[in-house]
Amino acid sequence: MTEWDVKKLRILRTLREKGTVTATAEALLMTPSAVSQQLSNLAGQLGVTLLEARGRRVRLTDAAHLVLRHAEAVFAELERADAALAAYLAGEAGRVRVGAFSTAVPALVVPAVRLLREEGRPAPEIRVREAEAGQAYELLSAGDVDLALSLAAHAPTARDPRFTVLPLLADPLDVALPAGHRLAAAPGLRLADLAAEPWIFGGSGPWSQITTAACEAAGFVPEQAHSASGWTAILALVEAGMGIALVPRMASAPERAGEGVVMRVLDADRPRRHVVAAVRRGGEEAPAVARMLRALERAAATIVQQN
Repeated sequence: MTEWDVKKLRILRTLREKGTVTATAEALLMTPSAVSQQLSNLAGQLGVTLLEARGRRVRLTDAAHLVLRHAEAVFAELERADAALAAYLAGEAGRVRVGAFSTAVPALVVPAVRLLREEGRPAPEIRVREAEAGQAYELLSAGDVDLALSLAAHAPTARDPRFTVLPLLADPLDVALPAGHRLAAAPGLRLADLAAEPWIFGGSGPWSQITTAACEAAGFVPEQAHSASGWTAILALVEAGMGIALVPRMASAPERAGEGVVMRVLDADRPRRHVVAAVRRGGEEAPAVARMLRALERAAATIVQQN
């Protein structure tokens, strides 16, 4: 494969623009002999004649024009690369790989990306990978993601030197009841009032732990009537009158809950799950990562205001 020398190609392009070796040398702050030598070396590298003498002037050959037609595409790509690198150094570009649990993707990641795009400057490229809350730290530690959205219950301790963990929000847990449930409109609903109800939550994993921990804090152990981990399945079971469930506010959009489900805010002993962002220690200083973290904080603040 032919070895292309970008510096020499620029000299050839300048010669086409200026018309003479002397003018080319002046434009590039070179001597005429250096210009001639560089173009002679380029012709030797490419194996073609690039210049023809015409009196005191030189003329570009057809081969030279062919070379420059293709070189222009190279110059254009290099300009784009320069712009991208400058943007990266200014924190306006780069790529951020985000690992996030399922409800955080539509509630936090997507709004954060929209906020970045609305800033009026180039936004970092965001790559999203859905992962369980606990798995996010494995991906982060392995270098498979640059930023992890997880739950504080699954976060490493503050003394873990590998990560920097930043709190984003406390997401309230509401209770999903069938529309015809006897407590659907009851005032002052407490979690303890639901101790005798059939419950729906996963057989294992973080949501099972969150549900059981919340109920135990309210003074009872929930009876698991059905095991489900996806919100579509959980809310469908609730709508069918087969049980009740705790649902994080971030996951309980009205269009998802359906008409047959009533979402009740608990008046007392209201449980919450704490959502955090984590990066490998020092990674928060990378410009693109720092911008994404700020956008996530703004998206989380919007959720807090709505709650």
